[in-house]
Amino acid sequence: MLYSKVEGIGRPFVILHGFLGMSDNWKTLGSHFASLGFQVHLLDLRNHGRSFQSPDFSYDLMVADVLEYCQLNNLESIILLGHSMGGKVAMQFACDNPELVNKLIIADIGPKYYAQHHQSIIEGLKAIDFTVKPSRSDVDEILAKYVSDFGTRQFLLKNLYWKEQGLLDFRFSIEYLSTNINEIGKALPHAMQYLDQTLFLRGEKSNYILDKDVQDMQKHFPNLILKTVSKSGHWLHAENPKEFTNYVMEFLE
Repeated sequence: MLYSKVEGIGRPFVILHGFLGMSDNWKTLGSHFASLGFQVHLLDLRNHGRSFQSPDFSYDLMVADVLEYCQLNNLESIILLGHSMGGKVAMQFACDNPELVNKLIIADIGPKYYAQHHQSIIEGLKAIDFTVKPSRSDVDEILAKYVSDFGTRQFLLKNLYWKEQGLLDFRFSIEYLSTNINEIGKALPHAMQYLDQTLFLRGEKSNYILDKDVQDMQKHFPNLILKTVSKSGHWLHAENPKEFTNYVMEFLE
């Protein structure tokens, strides 16, 4: 079963992180939602965080993992929020299991196909040889040759942990994720639909959801609401958490 962090009492609120992320990325917002009367479930998807690693990786499998988690924890009528890759999982989960989803929130991702754009990040991650026992700063120095953006590197470095004394490693499986990298950008299957209200949030500075995408989004989610979070890019929940939370709570209320 997927690893999770659970906090709070109330309506079940399941949050799914993005590619190369983990539940810890949502720790602050998760605690905030828990304080507002929700039982928050922060999940690590397969090959990420503290969840299991597997050479098999696809949206179908991730949706099945989340379904198993909900069934084993007796979660019904859930609020489901997914960011980026986690948003794609959330979309398909809701389309496959509409009876389990009470409210659907998608953060900065659309149902369309996205061309592979993580090549430099994958190259940088694969360039790190942990057997020579690099320090955290050594890892950052190597990554900087491939990933110039400081914020992106900090996001990736959050995955570092001490595998054993003196030996760092990443929590995600770069081997299995890089092998299956083409799965990440796949579009939501053409015939899939979720008919209840869905909130899509996009970052003002992000290009993941464009105005021209809305017509296609409505084919899958005819009752969508689209809001733009100001002063934020793809990591809109971290860059402008107050406005992000306000839109979420407005939708839930």
